[in-house]
Amino acid sequence: MENKNAWVKYPEGKERDKVMGFANEYRKFISKCKTERECVDEFEALAKAAGFTELKQRIQIGEPIMAGEKIYVSHMGKAMALFVIGKQSLENGMNILGAHIDSPRLDLKQVPLYEDTEMAMFDTHYYGGVKKYQWVTMPLAIHGVFAKKDGSVTKVSIGDKPEDPVFGISDLLIHLSGEQLEKKAAKVIEGEKLDLLIGSIPLDTEQEKEEAKETVKKNILRILEETYQIKEEDFLSAELEVVPAGEARDYGFDRSMIMGYGHDDRVCAYPSFCALLEMEAPEKTSVCLLVDKEEVGSVGATGMHSKFFEDALAEMINLQGNYSELSLRRAMRNSSMLSSDVSAAFDPNYPEVTEKRNAAYFGKGLVFNKYTGSRGKSGSNDANAEYMAKIRNILDQKQISYQTSELGKVDQGGGGTIAYILANYGMQVIDSGVAVLNMHAPWEIISKVDLYEALLGYQAFLKEA
Repeated sequence: MENKNAWVKYPEGKERDKVMGFANEYRKFISKCKTERECVDEFEALAKAAGFTELKQRIQIGEPIMAGEKIYVSHMGKAMALFVIGKQSLENGMNILGAHIDSPRLDLKQVPLYEDTEMAMFDTHYYGGVKKYQWVTMPLAIHGVFAKKDGSVTKVSIGDKPEDPVFGISDLLIHLSGEQLEKKAAKVIEGEKLDLLIGSIPLDTEQEKEEAKETVKKNILRILEETYQIKEEDFLSAELEVVPAGEARDYGFDRSMIMGYGHDDRVCAYPSFCALLEMEAPEKTSVCLLVDKEEVGSVGATGMHSKFFEDALAEMINLQGNYSELSLRRAMRNSSMLSSDVSAAFDPNYPEVTEKRNAAYFGKGLVFNKYTGSRGKSGSNDANAEYMAKIRNILDQKQISYQTSELGKVDQGGGGTIAYILANYGMQVIDSGVAVLNMHAPWEIISKVDLYEALLGYQAFLKEA
């Protein structure tokens, strides 16, 4: 069974321009939004412009919600859910697109700043599954927030504007790397050596040199205080993420691909959000669910294991005037979901890790993973055959390109998504997303036509499921 290349559906001209135009807007998005906070800020601004009302405002109004209303909830600035209310009761279920907006990165530790041999450094802790050696000798940026004791929050973004400085992690020169190169890849760069070099000019001081201490560190603190009104102790309540510096770029002579940071999983979050914006008074309530912490197990207050979505849904049912615990359970159980997450693209450089008949390929459209997990399907949501058949029918009727895949050969490794967490409520869930090369590397690659087919697939799901 062979899937046709989706590009053949879009000959040069207006049809291909649609693909390229949507990809260009997405490229701008991931260049601008490199953290989960930045994603939520951008999505919230776009939602308000599209007529969405914040849930807490609807609760204050207290009037029953009506079909066609657009409502969103932002949770701690790092997760959100958006609803377009359907004609049917929420008890009859929802059509949900769920994706995560966190990505692998380096986080600054709570006490990160130190000086060593008159060089100022930031100490980091990597977040998510990374190959540590990929993060050295490349330009890095710092994005995040400082939360101060007075309740104010200062946003920081350094390294992505043309006039900004960048930061980096040094590596041994090849001339002195004999012992290093004998190590396994997992040990070539240790986690505690992923420290950023951030400055080397000492603070001007009238003290004698032998009396002055950590003058380079003090100079960095002076710059931070002058620029952001930040003191050293404010690092204790900061969330600062180290990400690759620079914009996402068109990739290939034919510009058919995009290289950028954070495709996993913003390449699914963005078309999911855009698909929801197209909805107007659907039969069933349409939902876009965007969560944090998937890369570390979906834990914490902003991860999928949190009850924030369940609580938001309870408030929505209450606004429909018929809240009960049973109504909430029915709404979850009767829902259908696409867990919008990426899949591993077949790589011609490493064919040995995939089984070709069950691999995802660039240009073949939206990817469905009936199951993820590892080895014996451990930790997976294994979707029902009947649900897969229903999804096939929807996509085939709309002539949307799609493919099926598994995450590598059976004993090669594996991975997971948020699918199993929502499946715990008894709803129908299957993983679907975009194929990615270099997954979890600082710079990942996707196909523009796969991105566009994902948009079309998500739109069809919300309307027809």
